[in-house]
Amino acid sequence: QVQLVESGGGLVQAGNSLRLSCAASGGTFSMYAMAWFRQAPGKEREFVAAISRRGTDTSYGDSVKGRFTISRDNAKNTVYLQMSSLKAEDTAVYYCAAEYQYNYYYTPRTSGAMEYWGKGTLVTVSS
Repeated sequence: QVQLVESGGGLVQAGNSLRLSCAASGGTFSMYAMAWFRQAPGKEREFVAAISRRGTDTSYGDSVKGRFTISRDNAKNTVYLQMSSLKAEDTAVYYCAAEYQYNYYYTPRTSGAMEYWGKGTLVTVSS
């Protein structure tokens, strides 16, 4: 059983940056492909970014491409989401998720594939 705990959310002005962290425990972190999803009020959960087990491959949703960067530190069992040039439409609860994966290069993009989820951290971007 893997536990995921997100941190780093908060209130930020549009145009600024914020870094989210997700600390994992209870499993072999390097065996999991990791992803971030977000859900804004009244909207469906949306794919944000994903990273392969070794961190060599990444994937991004169209709405954040070029502004957000996902990374991981397997020695610290942590995945990060660096968010830059934030917009009001980035306001959402951000969730970290994990999928056990034998493929070194796989980057998950669908919420249905994820096995473990954190409880989320709220990011509010004021315009």
